[in-house]
Amino acid sequence: MADNMPDKLWGEIEGIFKQILEHPFLRGLTDGSLDQESFRFYVVQDSLYLREYARTLAICAAKAPDDESIQMFAEHAAGAIAVERGLHNSFFDDFGLSVEEVRTTQMGPTTLAYTSYLLAAAGRGSFSEALGAVLPCYWIYWEVGKVLAEHGSPNPLYQRWIDTYGGDEFAAIVRSVLELTERVGKRLSSDEEVKVTEHFVTTSRYEWMFWDGCWRREQWPV
Repeated sequence: MADNMPDKLWGEIEGIFKQILEHPFLRGLTDGSLDQESFRFYVVQDSLYLREYARTLAICAAKAPDDESIQMFAEHAAGAIAVERGLHNSFFDDFGLSVEEVRTTQMGPTTLAYTSYLLAAAGRGSFSEALGAVLPCYWIYWEVGKVLAEHGSPNPLYQRWIDTYGGDEFAAIVRSVLELTERVGKRLSSDEEVKVTEHFVTTSRYEWMFWDGCWRREQWPV
């Protein structure tokens, strides 16, 4: 039973987060040096990812223990699709990509592995396990957005991305999930806490891998 589950979880990934911030993909967003082909690759893969993340959030809603949590995750699932249609579609226009072209693009190896893990963790595990699995995508993006917002970017395309995740609207969404995590953490047994932490650390690693795969424009080797 954790007195402050979010703090305990974050303590497990401080090293991972440091490596995320130091990754050339994110450094390239702030100094403008990121190859736009890598950002294009990211936008497409992130759109494919968000579709499956929305499915995972819908599972969280189905397993949620109370009305408030059901509503929150149902709204967040719909919101993930809205982000895809809004922010990503504007990027698609910038790159001359059609929605159909994006939807028929094959998931990269990391995108498929990450989303498969999310769906399996949420589908097979308890609500708390599902929460642990989806939390890094919320929390790490918020923390990254705050850090990058302090620096900004000389590239308007990249600045638009930074403004989305470094803004107040996204901050409010993440805070609501962290508050729920703290409440849930107080009720967990030691064994349940171990499982939640394992999922949280694993998907945090996948966050680093996702940015790295997009930076490299990762392809299937065979």
